[in-house]
Formats: sequence, C-alpha cells, structure tokens
Amino acid sequence: MATSDHYQGAAMSTDNQDLVTISLTHHGKPHTFSHPRDATISDLSDSISSTLSVPASNQKLLVSQLGLLKPPFKDPTLALSNISGKKITLMGSTADEATAIATAAEHASRRATRRGLPNQRVSAYKTRDWKKEQEESQYTFTTLRPLPYLPNPQRSLAFLQRLKDDAGIKTAMRKHKFTVPLLTEMNPIEHTQSNHEGTSRTLGLNRNQGEVIELRLRTDAYDGYRDYKTIRNTLCHELAHNVHGPHDRNFWDLCKLIEKEVEAADWKSGGRAVGQEEFYEGGKDEDEVDDHGGWSGGEFVLGASREGGAESTGTKVTQGFSRREILAKAAEERIKRLREQQGGENTGSGSS
Repeated sequence: MATSDHYQGAAMSTDNQDLVTISLTHHGKPHTFSHPRDATISDLSDSISSTLSVPASNQKLLVSQLGLLKPPFKDPTLALSNISGKKITLMGSTADEATAIATAAEHASRRATRRGLPNQRVSAYKTRDWKKEQEESQYTFTTLRPLPYLPNPQRSLAFLQRLKDDAGIKTAMRKHKFTVPLLTEMNPIEHTQSNHEGTSRTLGLNRNQGEVIELRLRTDAYDGYRDYKTIRNTLCHELAHNVHGPHDRNFWDLCKLIEKEVEAADWKSGGRAVGQEEFYEGGKDEDEVDDHGGWSGGEFVLGASREGGAESTGTKVTQGFSRREILAKAAEERIKRLREQQGGENTGSGSS
C-alpha cells in the first residue's frame, strides 16, 4: 500500500562545474544527492531508493512550479539542472514503514470485526443467509485507507472500518448495489478555505461515481474526531453521487432515501466513540458544505490538495465555475431545501 509523508526541502546547484547537488528533506531530515551535470530525474529516483530505502513506487516529488513528479515519470529524461533552485517536497514511506502500516491496518480490521460481532449462543439448526453474505462481500468498500502522515492513523482506520461495518450502510449498499474501491479520510487543512468571505469546510468528496470517496473525519485541530452520525450522513450524501453527479432534484431524492434506509436498518446504538476516544459533538456549521457535487477525471493522489472539490492534477474539474460561484450555488441549494421542508410542514399542518 503506497503511503505519503509531506516535508519541504530545497534544490540547488553547486559551484562545481561537473556536479549538480540536490538537497531535500524527508521525515524532517535534510538529505543531499550529488550527480553529474547530465543526470536526470530517473537517476535521482534511483539514489533515493538506494540511500533512503524509499521504493520508486512510493516516491512522490513535489517540485515548486513543476508540480508533482513520481515514477514512472512522464519525462524520465528531465535534467536535474532544470530543478536547481526550486523547492522540493519528498513524499513517500520506506519499505519498512509501509509494511508496518499494512500490518497495523490488518490488525485494526480484525479487532473492529471482532468487536462488531454480537454475542450469540450457538444454534444447531440456525441457517445462514448465504445470499446476503455474498452480496455484502460484493457491495462494500474494497479498501479502507487512513492518511498515514496524520497522528494515530490506526484510529482513523478503525473509524473507517466502523462505517464499513455499520448495519445501515451495509443494507443501503446492498440494496443499491454500490461497490466503492476506496474509502479514505481527507486532510482537514487541505479542504478548509479561508478568505475575506469567510471559511468553508468540505465534508466529503466522490470521484468518478464512487471510484474514491473521501470523508472529513477529524476536527480542524487534529485533536479529535467529528460526530459519527454526521459523518455517516455525509457518507450517504457521497453514495448518492454514485448515481447522480449534480445536486439536482434526483440527487436529493436519492440522498434522503439512502439516509432513511440507513437509519431504519441501524440496529446498533451508533455510539459516540472509536475505542475510548470522544467525538467532536458540534453540529454542522453554516460554513460547512457537503461537497460541490460528484466530480470526474484526474488522477487520485492520497492526501493531495484540491481546489473546488477536485484534485490539483493540472485540471480543475469545476465546470467553469469559480470557487465563489460554487459556494454560492451550494448555499442556494441549502436555502431551497430548507424552504421545501418548511413548505411541506406548513402544508401538513394546514390539512390536519
């Protein structure tokens, strides 16, 4: 499993006419690599693999003005002299770190599964619902992935596992035949935007009709986790984007239907904690938006920054709207839904 760490560094060229020296930091420590002046980005990747034990498959180099570069490089002949004087970020875990995270993830998954099993007496004549079990194994989240560079990724993994094992979520996914290859968490700081108009927070993202779903699990200060049922409702919202991208009437009808199905099938209490940790109990702020609609295209990079709900991979998937226009549209949708709800209540009270 490829994971990421985010550190900043710098690149510079030495005065030596025959060598170019690249300096970068990884895990908070500076590292220097010297290469012949005709060396390429591929040569630097080989040096990182041999010196820092970061496999090429895990390497991501964030170079200022050039963006994200990772093997296999689009231009493997890019000269190192071309990135002299540019800031560099090396993101990537060593082979040992990746193995440790995978092992911890497996253990957390097993513990969460054991905790979710109710205590029952053995019945000699109890029959198993094989069709239900087969459908639940098919219509589910194939991979759960926390952000390994944030504090306590095991807690985030347990949170994602709890969502996957939620009786209501399992029922809704089986009914609508939803299979999501990757369920992951988002980094709050990368999805919080502040300007003169205020601060907005994105709660969830859905790419390519369910290829990847990201959820805002943590508080802004990284000191806790948000309310479980609020995040579960966000997941219902993102699952509705598996069918409908824009926030039109069809989308909201499906979203509300999934929320009702999940709530009705929730035979567990829903709880307030992962392990013994308390959730953030605040309600949804006015400046929080579910998302900016389902989006497509681009290459998914775990933990990569996004603009307007789309990942910054060279193409903004905002259909030509500015961020202000997108937020305004989301606000209009919320006002419209509120008026519809109030109108329904007034109609009901008048007829009774």
